Amino acid sequence: MQARAEHALGASPDWLRRLIAELPRVCDATWQRQEVDDLAARVEQTRAFSDGRRASGVPFLRRWILRASRMHPPPLGLDELGLPPLPHSAAIAAWLAITLDDLDWFTHERRHRLPLPSQHYGFTLQPKRSGGGRLIESPRRRLKAVQARVLHGLLDRVPVHEACHGFVAGRSVLTHARLHTGRPVVMHFDLQNFFGRIVASQVAAVFHTLGYPRGVARQLAALCTVSTPEPVIERLRDDGWVDWQDAQALRRAHLPQGAPSSPMLANLCAFQLDLRLDGLAHALGATYSRYADDLVLSGPASLRGSFDRIAAWVGRIALEEGYALNHRKTRLATQAAAQRVCGVVVNAHPNLPRREFDRLRAMLHQCALHGPASQNVDGRPDFRAHLWGRVQWAAQLNAAKAERLRALWQRIDWSP
Repeated sequence: MQARAEHALGASPDWLRRLIAELPRVCDATWQRQEVDDLAARVEQTRAFSDGRRASGVPFLRRWILRASRMHPPPLGLDELGLPPLPHSAAIAAWLAITLDDLDWFTHERRHRLPLPSQHYGFTLQPKRSGGGRLIESPRRRLKAVQARVLHGLLDRVPVHEACHGFVAGRSVLTHARLHTGRPVVMHFDLQNFFGRIVASQVAAVFHTLGYPRGVARQLAALCTVSTPEPVIERLRDDGWVDWQDAQALRRAHLPQGAPSSPMLANLCAFQLDLRLDGLAHALGATYSRYADDLVLSGPASLRGSFDRIAAWVGRIALEEGYALNHRKTRLATQAAAQRVCGVVVNAHPNLPRREFDRLRAMLHQCALHGPASQNVDGRPDFRAHLWGRVQWAAQLNAAKAERLRALWQRIDWSP
């Protein structure tokens, strides 16, 4: 290090030897993960560097020694994932089968200021039944293909926390609900604006933790995040769908709800949240799991009297991890009433809510009497597949009831 510093300065000042001696020793594993910025911070903290600046002014650099960008060792236990090596921009472009110009175009920091027809995303406003609306930010064809490559070639190889059940192979709403079946107390919490709260710096931190250099991590994060254009935000505010705070969050680069890479990135960014809430549940003798923005804790009847205190703990942990609870959806359910997890009744065993079963049975009956077109009030392009999916979902929850639904299905005439 001293030899390189002397080569860069073209001199060997007295303070340089003292600076090198003052730098704390680090193990080889830590040194391998050091970035230039990390080393610069260490140098600036030494007394010798401050003395050198006061004695002779700002050191004059005669030569630059550029350190080649390289991958860093992944965290312990993740070194067998087989992640693609991407030490620099050229490697990213080659892996994604795009040009460097395309990569710059997709990751340009001011791309959200372009006119809406030139944006990389389409923006759709979907009203909610409960009021307000949801902004769907869907990448256009080329960027969507790039994000799918990042998802399937990189992110799908990284394990999420075991309490996470959303958008994970082998896990589902049903596995999420089964964990809380037959519990005396079930507590529900909902994260507000889940995707919008996850900003580009958090996404970049995930990629950097996996061993990618900071510059590469920032570029990968830029490929998977979006800053909502101002005309879209103004429309949302005019319609009363977002307040000032949510509008500010949309202006920052965040995970778009509609991109193929967003759900998995959201799960990885929420790892620390899951870790802490799982630890809280363990301390309480409870069980915790999460499906997207739906948080559930369940356990013994003794938790009922501590619900307010537990809700405060959950809310504090969420805030410290960069999230916020939607307090209107915080609730506690005992076995005296229907306990639901993501729409699944879990009082004794996973089951379809009676009202939902009755509605589905009535719809199938009307389809048999008056034809499927009479019930396709939402104009679904493939109503048959949609209706069959609902029947199959009911079969997973209650096989006996599903037989009655299948009998009605057989009576429907699907001929045009």
